[in-house]
Amino acid sequence: MDITLRVKSDEIKGSLNITGSKSESNRLLLLKALYPELQIGNLSNSDDSVAMENGLTIHQGEVDIHHAGTAMRFLTAFFASQAQREVILTGSKRMTERPILILVDALRQLGAEINYTQNEGYPPIKISGKNLLKNKVTLAANVSSQYISALLLIAPKLPNGLELTLEGNITSVPYIKMTLGLLNELGIQTSFEGNLIKVYPQNKLVKNQMEVESDWSSASYFFGVLALSAVGSSVRLTSYKQQSLQGDSVLQEIYKSFGVDAIFDGQKLTLTKSNEPKMKLFSYDLSNAPDIAQTIAVSCFGLGIECRLTGLHTLKIKETDRLEALKIELTKLGAEIAVTSDSLHLRPSTHFNSNISIDTYNDHRMAMAFAPMVLKIPLGINDAEVVSKSYPDFWTDLEKIGFEVNQK
Repeated sequence: MDITLRVKSDEIKGSLNITGSKSESNRLLLLKALYPELQIGNLSNSDDSVAMENGLTIHQGEVDIHHAGTAMRFLTAFFASQAQREVILTGSKRMTERPILILVDALRQLGAEINYTQNEGYPPIKISGKNLLKNKVTLAANVSSQYISALLLIAPKLPNGLELTLEGNITSVPYIKMTLGLLNELGIQTSFEGNLIKVYPQNKLVKNQMEVESDWSSASYFFGVLALSAVGSSVRLTSYKQQSLQGDSVLQEIYKSFGVDAIFDGQKLTLTKSNEPKMKLFSYDLSNAPDIAQTIAVSCFGLGIECRLTGLHTLKIKETDRLEALKIELTKLGAEIAVTSDSLHLRPSTHFNSNISIDTYNDHRMAMAFAPMVLKIPLGINDAEVVSKSYPDFWTDLEKIGFEVNQK
């Protein structure tokens, strides 16, 4: 489905309920499979979480998780630790191009039996579940946090728990802390000192009811909307925590630079455009929150601000090569942009090419990150249904705050 976007006014108003964090939901779904007594409220309705939930129910045969990268990593660890279960874990064509070698090697250190059915180091993989009796594993510290979280999530049900040593400089610390924070909330004992993480074995949970916080990644697109809207615009979002486990909650601080204030009233978060930013250059290391890079780059382009983002090495192996995709689509809009394997440099621009259609590359974040640009120019989004991967209600929610969404 290709769409065109318009806005009735550059002053945006409205209130929205955002469903639960995909990151928290997928972690809790795996824990529920290990501890069936766990009850979860406000689960994400994203494709990824549906794929995760469905995959966990399969005991034998093929498990197809489509585009769901988190599910691929988490289910690899889950099935490896489940004796008497044998599955072939696969996904979309893009998923078979996304590396899994590091996680498979780590699980093999624990005694897992995993074999590649096509290309070495990539899905599909055949997993023959076993009781993993070993408890020490070493990983490079700069790998995707999903590899690390996958191991930590199965750890409390391993007979001897887990001691995970991370070698080098650790990236994506907030996502690791999110995983450990959820384990701690459930009463599972952990420690994270220096480069050593320990998770202790536990048969029963202390707490068996969890409410998922709404998704900060989903909120990021409304920070982007407010940044490009008129002063006085505001959107209220529910339900969020000021002290969040989600790394993307750093949006509160980042978007102050773009004139957007984030104010809490209980679990209601109100975003307000309070002023037009006067800065010339925005520079930030996004090692701890790489998923908001696309949103920030588009905000800077729309505001005519020079932008330097670093810490983006994990974006090369996402749903698409996000750095190259950003470069191509921003260039179509008139941007001058350069990317490396882990950084982005956008020069300030005052001219935007109109009536451009943004290609989305099977990547939900490309569609949603570019949508706010309609506050500056008429815009099209190709394959707009891709948003269902993380935020199925996105286009409907945009309409609620004053956008016009029309099918081509």
